[in-house]
Formats: sequence, C-alpha cells, structure tokens
Amino acid sequence: MSRPVCCRRIGLKPGCKAFKPLGIPAAGLERIALGLDELEALRLADLEGLYHGDAAERMGVSRATFGRIVEAARRKVAEALVAGRLLVIEGGEVTMSDTLGESKPSACPACAQVSVRRCHEHRGRGQRHQRTRRSET
Repeated sequence: MSRPVCCRRIGLKPGCKAFKPLGIPAAGLERIALGLDELEALRLADLEGLYHGDAAERMGVSRATFGRIVEAARRKVAEALVAGRLLVIEGGEVTMSDTLGESKPSACPACAQVSVRRCHEHRGRGQRHQRTRRSET
C-alpha cells in the first residue's frame, strides 16, 4: 500500500483551466490532466528559475518529491504539445500558500469556517479543515 499524497502549497490559482490545439474542437481531443501541484512545480522551476530544494520548501514537500512532480508535469506538457492533446489543469491535494504563514489562518478560505486546522495536521485525510469542539464552562 502506498503512502497517501500530502497536501502541497501553491502560490497562485491558474487563470486558464485548459489549453488545446487551435482549430480542433475540444470534444474530439484526448485529454491530459495536469494537477495544480504540477503547474506550481513548473512555475517555480521553469518560470521563476528556483533550485529544486528552494522550490520544494515553498511547496512543503521534499526535494525528491518536487523532482518527481516537475518531471511528471514536463512530460504531460510535452505530450500535449507534441501529440496535440487537450491539457486540462485541475485537482490535487493543495492549499494556497498565503494561508500557511507563521500564524494560524483566521478562517478557511473555501467556506469561511472559523475553526480550522492546517493541512499538515490532517495530512492524507482529504479534508480542507477540521471542526473542533469547545467545552462549555
């Protein structure tokens, strides 16, 4: 049994959700899914030119994991460009990096729930936040 995927930090949400070859309807194209973490790895390594160790630290993963993420992302983008496939950007266990500073976020960015826990506290459970009970005195 493999380990569950840990939550990865991303710095921005993509402006576009898909890319396709010009002049071909999307319905007729084979689809390749590029995860949000893979897009972030491409951005950090190729656009910002960060070393893998520095980029891995920003994403909250090990250097080796970052290397695997960016390698998979480059392979998917190359296949989409060379073979003329629909590249769809979606999914993954991610959280926005601006909510993971030194202090605890005041509310969940997705649903505004006030009682939240950081992603690394419930790694692999697929939850965005955890409700906590308060004892009444």
